[in-house]
Parts: sequence; C-alpha cells; structure tokens
Amino acid sequence: MTKGMVVSGGFGGILVREKADAALELGELLIASTPDGTIVLHVFDLVYGSQLSQQHLELISGLKLEEDESLNLMDPHLRTYVLAKAKGLVRVTGNTAVACKSLPSMFASVREIKPEDITFLTKPATPLFVGRLRSGSKVLDVPIFLPGKDVLSHHILISATTGKGKSNLAYCMLWDLCGRDYAGVLVLDPHDEYYGRNRPGLKDHADREKVVYYSPDPMPGGRSLKLNLDLIQPHHFDGVVPWSDAQRECLMAYWKRHQTAWIPQLLLGDVLPGFMDGTIAVVRRRLQQLLDIQSRDGELVASGVFDLHAGKTTVADIAKDLEQARIVIIDTSSFSGQAELLIGSVIATETLHRAKHAKQDGTLKEKPVISIVLEEAPRVLGKDVLERGSNVFSTIAREGRKFKVGLVAITQLPSLIPRDILANINTKIILGTEMKPERQALIESAAQDLSDDDRTIASLDKGEALITSTFATFATPIKIPLFEEIIKPATKTAKKDFGGMT
Repeated sequence: MTKGMVVSGGFGGILVREKADAALELGELLIASTPDGTIVLHVFDLVYGSQLSQQHLELISGLKLEEDESLNLMDPHLRTYVLAKAKGLVRVTGNTAVACKSLPSMFASVREIKPEDITFLTKPATPLFVGRLRSGSKVLDVPIFLPGKDVLSHHILISATTGKGKSNLAYCMLWDLCGRDYAGVLVLDPHDEYYGRNRPGLKDHADREKVVYYSPDPMPGGRSLKLNLDLIQPHHFDGVVPWSDAQRECLMAYWKRHQTAWIPQLLLGDVLPGFMDGTIAVVRRRLQQLLDIQSRDGELVASGVFDLHAGKTTVADIAKDLEQARIVIIDTSSFSGQAELLIGSVIATETLHRAKHAKQDGTLKEKPVISIVLEEAPRVLGKDVLERGSNVFSTIAREGRKFKVGLVAITQLPSLIPRDILANINTKIILGTEMKPERQALIESAAQDLSDDDRTIASLDKGEALITSTFATFATPIKIPLFEEIIKPATKTAKKDFGGMT
C-alpha cells in the first residue's frame, strides 16, 4: 500500500507527503525503492502542509466557525495534507543491509513495510527473543532476536516510566533464556514475582529444572537462603553501606587481624587500638541492623539470612549453577534494600572472581555468559553512590564483558547513572519515557543516532519499545508480548498433566 511520496528535505529529515487517508504514524517504518534495492525509512515527526497561505487558512477556519460549518475547500486532498519527517535507517540490497548514506529519488513513492522487506533480520546462533517488529502501532509477524551471548555480556539497560512494562519485558527475556545453554542469569527479585509463588512464573517452564529458587521461606522445590558470615568481606559493603573513612578503616583492620572471623570479633571482641569507641559503636550497630544479628549474654544470635553456622556453600552453589547456564532467582522481598544489595554483592564478587580465574586458565571460552539482573540499578550504579567509590557492579559494568559477566540494569531514572557507565551498556531497550531528562540521557548514550527520536520515545505506549544496540542493524522498534500470553501454553499443559494423575 502506497503511503506517500518524497517531496523534499535532506539526509537528516526527508519530507514525505502523506497520501490521502494513509494515516502515517509517529515511529512508522516505510519503504522507498531504489534502482538497486530499497531504503527503510523511519517517521520521527508529523506536520501539516497546505497550498494555501496561513492567512487563507485562518480565514477559512473563521468562516466555518462563525458562518457555515458545511463550507468546504475545492479538492481538499490536494490543498491540505500531512507531511512526515523521516530518516533513512538502512539500505537493503537482497538479504544485505548497510547503514543508509544516500537519499531516495525525488518524487519516489513510499509504501508500508512488509515482512519480506526485512529478510536480513535473521535469527542469530544464540538468540534472545525480545518481541516483534513494530511499525508505528502496527505489529508485524517478524520476531526480533538479539544475539544473546553478545548483548548479555556487553550489558543491557531496560528503561521506562513506571507502568510501561519493564517487569513484563524481564519476564519474557527470562522465559526465553530458560533452558538455553549459552547464559546463566542471577536475578535479585525484590518483589518475589519471577519464580511465580502466587501466579504463573518460571516455575511453569518446560525446562523448570534449569530454574533455581532461593528464599528465606522457600516453596516446594526451592532452596533455603542462608549466607554464612565467614563469606562476607569488607569490600562486599562497597556501594551498599556509606561508611566514613574511619569506619571503613575499622572494617579493614578487623579483617586483617581476624580474617573470616572478623565480624564476630568486631561485634563481641575487644576494641582494636587506634579507633575511637564511638566509631566502633556505630559500626557495630549498623552491622547488627544490616545482618540482623543480636548479642545476648555474650553470644551472637542470627535471626535472618546471614548465619553463624549454616550457608557455608550457598555462594559457591549459586556460582556453580550460573556456570551451568541456570537461572538463579534470589527472593529478597523480605529484606531491606541494603541487605538485598549485600547478598548481590557477595554473589557477584564470587562470580566475577571465578570468571577471571577461568580466563587465566584458558577455560573461559567454554563457559556460558553470566548476567546479573538489577532492579532499581541506580542504587549501586548511581552518580552519588560511585562518588563514594566503586563497587563490584560498577566494576562489572566497566570490564565485565572481558570475562563474560554482564548486567541487566532496570531503572526508570537512567539520568542518575554516570555517562561513562551508560556508554559501557551497549544495548538499551527503551520503553515509554515521559520525563525529558531521562530521554535525553538515553539519546546521548544510544548506539544509534536517536537525536530526532525524542517525540517517538515519549509517545511509546505500554509494551512498545525501541532497541538501540551495537549488535542491531538499526534502532529497532518492537512490541513486547504480554508474559501471560507467552506462558498460556505452558500452564495449559501443566493443568492437563495434573488432571491426568491418579
């Protein structure tokens, strides 16, 4: 179907006159034919055009308003119309697409895009399904796969205003990754939603044996979450607790003196020389609150996830599961934000350490990519946090790709993350973002030129997204499916199997 015709403009903005009743949309993909192939165009703005002067338009509107509403122009489709501003995304020749560096010819017809126009979008060797190709509000039957091994190791940012579908996208990505052998995923789940305690979730996947669930109150098939205090070191608190210099020195002094027994010694033992009683008292109080440990009759009593005796192998077990391409979900819904981040810091540190050791041994190529899903990522990657010093998550963001360890950072406030960190996140999945500063931060750090897409991003509806990635041919508009629709076949099968039991 012909949608319009190229009438003027330049490389940064081609003007397309809309055909009457064609109804072009913001974000729509169009096809312009060339002698050797086609050019894929992307509509980024819509304006009115007319053969009449502004004075005549105002006069006509006045006559219709004040005198006769039935008054009409002669040949209205020729005299008034819509102009679309579009930019060339890629030039397609056969099954090959390259960055567009030329213009379609003047008066070239443009038509709506069809699946056969984009046969160059092939399924990669390690696919990660994220949705279907979208043209404006129309969804094409073209599944969009990212090269999972690459995008996960080079980090993914999922950004959107609340209610636009961040969690749904994470659900869909985890569901697709479940059972694949190229990636292990650590999920810090502050809402206990991904496994599916009270609703359908990853527990209903056909490859559910690849999903490991840790919780203080585990479901049948889950594992009890306990971390031994011996596993915690002072640097695990980086980015978690804002210690003063004196307090940090206190932690390090006890660690150097007592090694794995440093926390019990700090909480119950003698005060080391060189530290004020007030400093020791503050550190003790904050550790007791964070670790949920009390002192009774000269002994420590653990009430939470951090334990004096149990949980010695928990971190090693999780790291091993990740190296076996499993999805490990940590239920942190009953913890404070600091406790959640401390757990993540301990596991992430061990994971990165193992990956570095594997690279030294020459065995890293044989191991899967490991990705860590972080909700509210600015808690550990924010500017104010990193001003106090780096942490394991910022280290992974900067150099994790060398060791096949990546982040999936989820946030509604990307502007709080420093530009150097955003620049290291090579794939950004941008959902609806109404706030201008957040859109600007995303546009400035995008892998493709999104300088003209501010309105497009602001107009994204729930479940609509724009993918910008160094591993994508162009900034790709997609429609993310509802997780409930993806999981329906699995839940129906599960009910059918259950109904047949005797």
